[in-house]
Amino acid sequence: MPQATPVMTTAAAGSDPSAATAIIDVQELGKTYRVADKQPGLGGTVRHFLRRRTRDVQAVREVSFTIQPGEMVGFLGANGAGKTTTLKMLCGLIHPTTGRVRVAGYVPQRRQEGFLRQITLVMGQKQQLIWDLPPLDSLRVNAAVYGLGDGEARRRISALAEMLELGEELTRPVRKLSLGQRMKAELLAALLHEPAVLFLDEPTLGLDVNAQARVRGFLADYNRRTGATVLLTSHYMADITALCPRVLLIHQGALFHDGPLDALSARLAPCRQVRLELAEPMPPEVFAAFGELEACDGRAVRLLVPRQRLTDVVGQLLARFDVRDLEVNDPPIEELIGGLFRQGGL
Repeated sequence: MPQATPVMTTAAAGSDPSAATAIIDVQELGKTYRVADKQPGLGGTVRHFLRRRTRDVQAVREVSFTIQPGEMVGFLGANGAGKTTTLKMLCGLIHPTTGRVRVAGYVPQRRQEGFLRQITLVMGQKQQLIWDLPPLDSLRVNAAVYGLGDGEARRRISALAEMLELGEELTRPVRKLSLGQRMKAELLAALLHEPAVLFLDEPTLGLDVNAQARVRGFLADYNRRTGATVLLTSHYMADITALCPRVLLIHQGALFHDGPLDALSARLAPCRQVRLELAEPMPPEVFAAFGELEACDGRAVRLLVPRQRLTDVVGQLLARFDVRDLEVNDPPIEELIGGLFRQGGL
């Protein structure tokens, strides 16, 4: 997989020389909606009827980034941050108000046949399979839409079904499948035409932990086998940490981070988390000199220690206390990203 691009601001992304080879090239992309400015209640409705007023809502503001062929990139943001709007502009479902975008050499909003053969969009909250029919019937329809012959369609369905661990589920009505089975069948349908670019919007939404892990494993395997480019949004940080070395972060419609996930973690977390299990309980005040005390519950202690002091502090803890177990980790990425969204920037 190509190396992730270095941490940069939106302005830097706009001048990125890698744009010439990028499969996704987004420059100064923006989307503004004009919405009715109506007050609540009957009086507000009457006034709005007599004198209609509107206001502009900027859903996406001057977003710029490039993605190279074969990259798997996470696209993160709180609800309403502009993730889905951006994805829909990249797929050509809605037209941008400002800026430009090219995907696989095409302008998405033109919806050219060549472009549609290069991309797919999977949304965890929407389905394309026909509810009362087996997935296999919908797959045959998709194959006909993309002009696949019967033999080629059977080959692709068989290969994808094997990767997704789907068998007799393809012959049962969609309504009788579990959520995890339906999601895997949806992925099969979305990938039948072998797209070069995958836009995945919450593909593991609502799935249990085991089903999420299987979908993640399939996506990683598919990327390795085909070299497909993946832009993934998810509220499950496990999806991002397992699949995406690089992340884009969007807040209130503006991109404010583009770079490696590891670098983001190191930049946001200058401390390491040290967990101790002691043979005997100790009062919290004895740990004040070692770092920031996060928790002290009997024999279980959790400290935040600056990275540059970590070796010395661990040595001192082992020398001073009867330690049964010691574990050193980075703080959970979920907490780091959550704090970043609350700050709205780096």
